[in-house]
Amino acid sequence: MSDLLKIGVLKNGTIGSSLLLSFLIDERAEGEKLEFREVTSGPKMHPAEYCVETMKELLEYEPDLILMSSPNAALGGPKKARELAGDIPTIVISDAPTKKAKDEIKEKGMGYIIVNCDSMIGARRPFLDPVEMSFFNSNLLKVLAGTGALKLMMEEINKVIMDLLEGKTPTLPQITIKADNATERAEFSNPYARAKAIAAFEIAEKVSQITGKACFVMKERENYMPQLAAAHEMMREAAELVQVAREIEKSNNTVVRVPHHKNQYLLKKTKLIEKEEPIK
Repeated sequence: MSDLLKIGVLKNGTIGSSLLLSFLIDERAEGEKLEFREVTSGPKMHPAEYCVETMKELLEYEPDLILMSSPNAALGGPKKARELAGDIPTIVISDAPTKKAKDEIKEKGMGYIIVNCDSMIGARRPFLDPVEMSFFNSNLLKVLAGTGALKLMMEEINKVIMDLLEGKTPTLPQITIKADNATERAEFSNPYARAKAIAAFEIAEKVSQITGKACFVMKERENYMPQLAAAHEMMREAAELVQVAREIEKSNNTVVRVPHHKNQYLLKKTKLIEKEEPIK
C-alpha cells in the first residue's frame, strides 16, 4: 500500500459539484493517506489558455490522481487541458452539457461523473449580483447533498483512491448522475423522503433549460428577467424539498452517515448514537 496519494484538483470555472470537492474526500482534514493541491482559474474559462495554464501548473505537483471540474467539459478549454493529463488517472466532473464529450473522454481512458441536476446559474448581469449568486449556489449545494448526488460522487472517487492506495490499477467511473441512482445511493429509509428528493432533483435539473434560454436565446429584458427569477425560485424550492426529506429521516433516526477513516476507507452508521463501522 502506498504511504501517500497526491490528488490534484483542477477547477476551471465553477459548478456546484466543485464547491466542496476536496472536502467530500477528506471532510475533517485528518486523512493520513492523502495530500491535495488545488489549482483554479477562478470564475474564468475563456480564453482556453486559462484551462491549459492551470493544468500545466497542476502537473508540476506530479499528482497520482487528477480531478478536473468545470462547466461543460465539452468546451475547448477543458478539452485542451485533458490533452495534457497523459497517463495520470483522471476523472472529469461536470454538468449535463458534458454528455457531448463522453466518447472523447472515454477514448482518452479517463473517467467522468456528469451531474444532471448541477444546473447553470442565471448569469445575466441585470439579474445576477453577488448575493443572488451566493443564494443560488447554497441552494444548489443542498440539492446535491440532499438527493445523494454528492454521496454517489464521493463513493465512486473513493473507490479509485482506495485502489491506488493499494497499488491496484483503478477502474475509473463513467457515470451520469440522475434522480434514480442519486436517491438510491442516498439510502432513504422512508419512501416519501426519497420521493421528495426525486422531485428536488428533477426540478433542479430543469433549471438549466430555463436559464439557458434566458441567457442565450431571449433578447428583451422584460422577457428574460422573469425567466431567470423563476429558475432561481425553482432551485430554492428544490432545496426546501430536500431539507424536508432529511427532516423525515432525522425524525425516524435513520439518517445514513458515511464518514472516512483516517486511512481513507469508509465507515457507516444510521442511528445517531451508534458507533460507525467499516463498510464490508
